[in-house]
Amino acid sequence: MVIPNSKDQEYSMLVVKGDLTNDLPRENGIGRNNNDSAGSSRLLSPIGDALPVTLSIIPMNHAIIFPGMIVPIILNQERYKNTVTQILDTKEGQSNIPHVGIVALKDPANTKSPEKNLLPYGVVCRIIKRINLPDGGMSILLNCLKRFHIKNLVQEEPTIVANITYKDDIYFGDTETEALARMVVNQFKVISQENPLITEEMRIAMANVDGPGKLGDLLASILIRDSGSYLEFLEQLEVKKRLEKLLGLLKKEVEVHNLQTKLHSQINQNINKSQREFFLNEQLKLIQKELGHTIDEKTAAHTKFTERLAKLKPSGEASKKIKEELEKLENLNENSPEFGVTYNYLDWLTSLPWGISAVENLDIKRSRRILQRDHFGLHDVKRRILEFTAVRKLKNNSKGSIICLVGPPGVGKTSLGKSIARALNRPFFRFSVGGMRDEAEIRGHRRTYVGAMPGKIVQGLKRTGVNNPVFMIDEIDKMGQDYHGDPSSALLEVLDPEQNTDFADHYLDLTFDSSQILFICTANQTDSIPQALLDRMEVIRLPGYILEEKLSIAERYIVPKQLEKNGLSRSQLAFPRPTLISIIDGYAREAGVRNLEKWIEQICRNKALAVAEGKDSGKSVAIKDLEKIIGPPYFTNSRLVKFKPGISVGLAWTAMGGETLTIQSVAVPGKNPDLKLTGQMGNVMNESANIAWTYVKKSMGENKRGKKFISKNSIHLHIPAGAVPKDGPSAGISLATSLFSLVKGESVKPGLAITGELTLTGNVLPVGGIREKVIAAKRNGYSDVMLPKENARDLKEIPAGVKKGLNFHLVSNMNQVLRIAFEHQ
Repeated sequence: MVIPNSKDQEYSMLVVKGDLTNDLPRENGIGRNNNDSAGSSRLLSPIGDALPVTLSIIPMNHAIIFPGMIVPIILNQERYKNTVTQILDTKEGQSNIPHVGIVALKDPANTKSPEKNLLPYGVVCRIIKRINLPDGGMSILLNCLKRFHIKNLVQEEPTIVANITYKDDIYFGDTETEALARMVVNQFKVISQENPLITEEMRIAMANVDGPGKLGDLLASILIRDSGSYLEFLEQLEVKKRLEKLLGLLKKEVEVHNLQTKLHSQINQNINKSQREFFLNEQLKLIQKELGHTIDEKTAAHTKFTERLAKLKPSGEASKKIKEELEKLENLNENSPEFGVTYNYLDWLTSLPWGISAVENLDIKRSRRILQRDHFGLHDVKRRILEFTAVRKLKNNSKGSIICLVGPPGVGKTSLGKSIARALNRPFFRFSVGGMRDEAEIRGHRRTYVGAMPGKIVQGLKRTGVNNPVFMIDEIDKMGQDYHGDPSSALLEVLDPEQNTDFADHYLDLTFDSSQILFICTANQTDSIPQALLDRMEVIRLPGYILEEKLSIAERYIVPKQLEKNGLSRSQLAFPRPTLISIIDGYAREAGVRNLEKWIEQICRNKALAVAEGKDSGKSVAIKDLEKIIGPPYFTNSRLVKFKPGISVGLAWTAMGGETLTIQSVAVPGKNPDLKLTGQMGNVMNESANIAWTYVKKSMGENKRGKKFISKNSIHLHIPAGAVPKDGPSAGISLATSLFSLVKGESVKPGLAITGELTLTGNVLPVGGIREKVIAAKRNGYSDVMLPKENARDLKEIPAGVKKGLNFHLVSNMNQVLRIAFEHQ
């Protein structure tokens, strides 16, 4: 085994195994020669000669050395070169044979303090020859003689010197040891025949070894590769145990050799099989060509793409590109990787709907009927689709539109897109961009990448097969961005009517007219949509449903759908109106109808189980049965807050729809009055609360009772549902109303819900989300709603059915707020 010299290694070693003195150069009397017996006997004298009990030690980080070996080693460190020079100079002066101890390191990687990293056992060696190398290193030839054990270190610097004890082999000459030796030899012969690492010199040396002990050392030098096993074998003096360990190592080598042979055979079989299949396929092609039965793959591909191209109307640029790629395909070898890349590219190019449009149904009455049948309410969206249909009917070449449906979850945004596609008689394709971070998902990957594909736009066009489908881009408000790119920026071109006539996909490297596509995007809120993208879309807001709307949706859509889904008929299960109202009011008060559908589905499954088991539980689902089937109600009937001093109700907008906020304030007597805010209020809401408290102190400070109350009490203002973050300025006048109620000791008008921003001077500013807030007030049973006067325009957009039964109070300053809030006193 040869370990090459390296500048970054401290030591290097060339190991020569066996008794190879006949092959040594006859220089300076070294080597066996009849004419130089004196020099030979002096340098290669028997081990029985006197050996020193104190030795200079040279640590080796890759040393696998045993007695009986002749080993040349290379030293690179100046410290150990000086050690060898000192030994040779001293011994030559005393006409004695130079000896050195070779000891392996416990951790070969740690060579900084070798004197502390030595194995306890080593091998004493005679230095036969020294050669100074051109690169500054030193090569020495060693005759390894005998094991020794380090008793203690006498010196560590500059030369490591140790007191040692020599160890003799323990061998009794018994029959069992001889048998073990023969087994070791037989196992070695098995692996030596096929193992290229075992040379002919090693086999000859093993045949000439005298005694089981030397046999074990020779084989150990071949088989042992780590310092742990090396130490274990070196310190084992009993020859029998040494041979037992060797036998185990040899058996392991045989198993590894058998496994290698098996793997090599399998690989050869696979290669031979592949070659055989290749030649047979080539022969088959030639035979089929001679018989005229079939054509080759290249011709078949060219024919297929040419036939596709004849049915399309590509642009001039696209037609030129397709023809170029077809010519390129003809000149490529079928087994070339480039053939597969070109084939896939042509497959995409000829699969796109160049000049192919869906035949639209522009019957406005039919479209209205489909939209009314599929969805309840949503009048703004339906009107916009009917307007689009009318424009297409009057002007056939009008471009597609980009609509963004914004509303809480469960109000029917996604299903509405499918209904629009049916109403227009266009194919429908939906994909979600929620969580998308790579702009290549939109614009495709460049063909230089392995496994490149076009983006979602081109994929949708191929799947629908027409150039004017309805594309729904779901969750556009939940796109992300990272180092891969910004997909929202990629959508700017797609959703711009002035740019998407020449939409360029990276994979196609061609422009495609996507202006005929009707894009419908959905979002829960617009805050997270980039403004540049939002400006390109026509935003239509879908508010949450009130109880009456949910009741109609349940009766007309959800109940029939779930009965059919669960294999039930109307004669087996019926939902009376009071039962549906109880489900809506007690279990599904959210803005949408998703949870309402889940509860109705659970009741249908319960009924299906009873029917399947032959248990007749009655046709109608009674209110009293709900708790047994779907559990106790999530919401109690007491939706209205019990008003008392310090309590007011605000209105808030969330991505899930409108919500009511109960605002509570209490007084805590103390010498240092202050305002404490809790309930996870954000920074803006904190500012609103401080503005409200400053206004209250200024207004009530002129009142004797108010002045005394404020000076002797700290105020704690809290908004329940503390785990839910809350923010925004729209709670300003409701916070002030709660504080006024506490200081005055009067309750706010029952059934009053309030929203509006408050300024320090007492003016009331307009806020957003009026539609959702009004629906939330009605859904929760409030009869009076106080709004900023400047939001009067928003009331006109709210359906009359929602406003029915509500009293609206429009205010412009805090004096009007207080007069309405406490007029019942």
